[in-house]
Amino acid sequence: MDRLMKHTPDNVLKQQTLEKKQGVDKGLKPGRSSQTKPKNSTDSKMDKEDPKSNVAKGKKRKSDSGMEKDNLPVEKLVKIQIPSTLKKQLVDDWEFVTQQDKLVKLPRSPNVDDILTKYLEYMSKKDGMITDSIGEILKGIRCYFDKALPVMLLYKKEHQQYHDTVKTDVSPSTIYGAEHLLRLFVKLPELLAYVNIEEDTSTRLQQKLLDFLKFLHKNQSTFFLSAYDGSKVSEGKVKGKD
Repeated sequence: MDRLMKHTPDNVLKQQTLEKKQGVDKGLKPGRSSQTKPKNSTDSKMDKEDPKSNVAKGKKRKSDSGMEKDNLPVEKLVKIQIPSTLKKQLVDDWEFVTQQDKLVKLPRSPNVDDILTKYLEYMSKKDGMITDSIGEILKGIRCYFDKALPVMLLYKKEHQQYHDTVKTDVSPSTIYGAEHLLRLFVKLPELLAYVNIEEDTSTRLQQKLLDFLKFLHKNQSTFFLSAYDGSKVSEGKVKGKD
């Protein structure tokens, strides 16, 4: 399982970038490839994708996070069942940013690195030991998050904040928190579909990712913000952002 999570984010994101240029990937709108109307700007993809498309109005399959793409066979997708309360968190997240013009105040505490460390400590106490696979998966999650955040985990209204906050030598996982980490789990089935995963490995990976989501759910009130910051919204509108 360690080779599964190593050195894949760059290749996966390069592949997706190539597909966008070829017109295959229309905004990464999971579960609605036949219904959604693609916008002209690739910068607008987050406005109609992940959280709302996947969890709002109860229209998506709970077992696969709603990820069905014309170019990605459904049977290839690693199925990640997001707990219902975290689905609501995704909807609230979408509402705050796209409808109420509010942003997550950065830097977050705990940040993604903190949360992954806390999970490692939690599993160590629970099982009395940490298996190599769990350690590798957490490293993989961090790596995927750092690489994917600027490419596919931000709403367009958040881009200016990202450029203002994340410097060249800073990892997003030290700045962003649970709100954006949860968005990654919406995208993971699609990202992992580009990786050759054996069926038994896929099953074990699904269970470990579900265990992590249960940990997020258990600590939801501690890890997630209950309200976002509206003080810097004007900055998100300066460069043509809705």
